[in-house]
Amino acid sequence: MPVANPAPRPVLSPEVADALGAGRPVVALESTLLAHGLPRPDNRAAADQVESAVRAGGAVPATIAVLDGVPHVGLTADQVDRVCADPDLAKLGVRDLPVAAALGISGATTVSSTALLAEAAGIGVFATGGLGGVHRQSAETFDESADLTALSRTSLVVVCAGVKSILDVPATLERLESLSVTVVGFGTTTFPGFYVADSGATLDWSVTDAGQAAAVFAARRGLAPGAVVVANPLPADEQLDPELHDRVIADALAAADAAGVRGKAVTPFVLDHLHRASDGATLAVNVRLVLRNAELAGRIAAALAALPA
Repeated sequence: MPVANPAPRPVLSPEVADALGAGRPVVALESTLLAHGLPRPDNRAAADQVESAVRAGGAVPATIAVLDGVPHVGLTADQVDRVCADPDLAKLGVRDLPVAAALGISGATTVSSTALLAEAAGIGVFATGGLGGVHRQSAETFDESADLTALSRTSLVVVCAGVKSILDVPATLERLESLSVTVVGFGTTTFPGFYVADSGATLDWSVTDAGQAAAVFAARRGLAPGAVVVANPLPADEQLDPELHDRVIADALAAADAAGVRGKAVTPFVLDHLHRASDGATLAVNVRLVLRNAELAGRIAAALAALPA
C-alpha cells in the first residue's frame, strides 16, 4: 500500500523565525481578508498598512497563507502580491487544509485555519477584523462558522471587532460561552458589532490595557487550551452610521437570500453588496477597524513577551 505523505510543516519567513527564536513578539494575520474580504487593488495597500500597524504596536507581523499546498507563516512582498492578485485563490478553513496539502492547492486562511497554523508555529497573538459565528436562521440551516470550535481548541489571543454584524450576535456569544472561550472587551463591556461600536450585546468582563489582556491569556494558557478573544470596538466617531448600517445589512441579507447564496459564499457576497450599497463606506470602516486591531495585537504581543517565563 502507498504510504501517505505527512502534512507539510509551516514554512516560517526568516524574520518570523528569528523573532520567535529570540522570544520577540509576533502577531499572526489572516489572508482571507486580503483575498476575499477587500476589493482589488485596495487589498494590496491594506496588506502593507496592517503589517505596519502590527510593527507600530511593537511586534513582527506574520501574514499566513497556503501556497502550493505549503503553509507559510510570514509572507514576502511577492507572496503578498500573489495572494492579493489571484481571483481564484481558495478559501481554506481547518477542514480544507489537508486537501490543500495533498493536492498542492493555494489558498487564503480563515480565522480557524490561521489560528491553528499560528499556534503550531508558536505564535500567541492573532489580529483579525471580525470573527465568524452563528448565522441567522441557524435553527433551520445549522450554519455556524468553524471559527468558534477552532478557538475552543487553540491557545492564543484573538483581537477582533466582535463578530460580523450579518450574524446572530447573541447566539454567537452563547456558543462561545458553551465552548468555554474567554471573551473580554477592551475598555468596555459592550460587545462590538464590527462596523458599529455596539452590537446590543454585553460582556461580563473587560480589560483596560494590553498588559491586562496579556495577563488574562497567560492565566488561561496555564489552565486549559482555548483562546482569549479581545473585543476591540471602534470609537463612536469612526463607526459606520448606525442607521446606514441597519439598512444596508437588511438589504444585503435579502439580496443573498434572493440569489440563493448559501454556506461560506454568504459572507463575501454580503460584504461586496455592503461595499457597493454604502458607496464604499463599509470598506473604509473595515480597514480602520483592522488597523486598530493589528496595532492593539502588537501591543498585547509585546506585553506577553515581557511577562516572566
